[in-house]
Amino acid sequence: MAATPPLQSSSSSSSTASRKNLSYYSYIYNNKCPKFPSLLFKTKSQTTISIRIRCDAQNWSAGYVSAATNHHLHSIHNSSPSPSSFSIPSASSSSSESSPSKKVCLFYCAETKPLAQRIAAESDSIELRSISWRTFDDGFPNLFIPNAQGIRGQHVAFLASFSSPKVIFEQLSIIYALPKLFISSFTLVLPFFPTGTSERMEDEGDVATAFTLARILSNIPTSRGGPTSLVTFDIHALQERFYFGDNILPCFESGIPLLKNRLQELPDSDKIAIAFPDDGAWKRFHKQLQHFPTIICAKVREGDQRIVRIKEGDPRGRHVVIVDDLVQSGGTLVECQKILANHGAAKISAYVTHGIFPNKSWERFESDNGGHPGAGLTYFWITDSCPLTVKEVMNKPPFEVLSLAGSIAAALQIGQLF
Repeated sequence: MAATPPLQSSSSSSSTASRKNLSYYSYIYNNKCPKFPSLLFKTKSQTTISIRIRCDAQNWSAGYVSAATNHHLHSIHNSSPSPSSFSIPSASSSSSESSPSKKVCLFYCAETKPLAQRIAAESDSIELRSISWRTFDDGFPNLFIPNAQGIRGQHVAFLASFSSPKVIFEQLSIIYALPKLFISSFTLVLPFFPTGTSERMEDEGDVATAFTLARILSNIPTSRGGPTSLVTFDIHALQERFYFGDNILPCFESGIPLLKNRLQELPDSDKIAIAFPDDGAWKRFHKQLQHFPTIICAKVREGDQRIVRIKEGDPRGRHVVIVDDLVQSGGTLVECQKILANHGAAKISAYVTHGIFPNKSWERFESDNGGHPGAGLTYFWITDSCPLTVKEVMNKPPFEVLSLAGSIAAALQIGQLF
């Protein structure tokens, strides 16, 4: 294909605004209709629009449409032949007229209020809405959604935290009620899918509660816009996506991009190696971290004990980061830390998307006191998917919280034109 010529200058202010909004463009010619070429532009928001040109000996016209929806956005005309330039109105001004930003009403529970506030700070299109969480004398929930009529026709989301069985029922009551309030769409944001580790049966009689919760969520009533969207992060086993029914649209996100960004900020980023505590963690994350040297650990049985060994890779002289989807008691991570330190790791850190830490098990993880990997961790990164844990470990070395707020705000805007 021939090199793309630069966009011709124009004296109009709208053309100037367009050049700021359009990051790059290329000519695409239609072989079937060579008289009607089109130009594809991509905006800063990574939305593609198509400019279609029609011309004959006397007149020409150009208009642009959304390449995704074929929705007409703007047209311009000229009666002079062979124009050398034309101007395009600002994409932002056009979108405000014909495709306004997707406004989202975000509800939350008490545990997720801090995260909800961080999400709202990421985008002017996200508006926080509160719920009255009360209980009757017998302990059952007494719930109220203020100004329920005010969310009719709105895009609505609920930020949930199923931190314990006792809070699941009251949150499910809200989750089942919101789609019935004549809203345009409903999104459930459940950063941590809590029963994910109970995804299989090993003996007859075992109950896979991951399947149970998936089926409960699959029966959320549909809104006017269709099935509920579910946003969740680093679900324990990828096959759990098949536990959900056809009445819910799961969107599986990951916290690994947050880790990669943080690693790039470290002064020893060129010394990073990634360690996986077992084959399951390697299968889950290695493709997202393939540019780093890899170390794989494994549990082997010696007599009545299961001991962690290094199966593959060399930690000598490296800042080794142990990566897994979640941590509970932390026993496996501690054993990995010890074996990596014994094999010459210069520093050892850890990352998990979900820091569950029942019974304050986070207290067993200590700081390395300035580079002594046998004594503790340099960093222990977690996300804010488990709000109760975040409150406990905030500002306590070696813990550092990477917020999912930006990722969630972006997920809530999926489907937005500009």
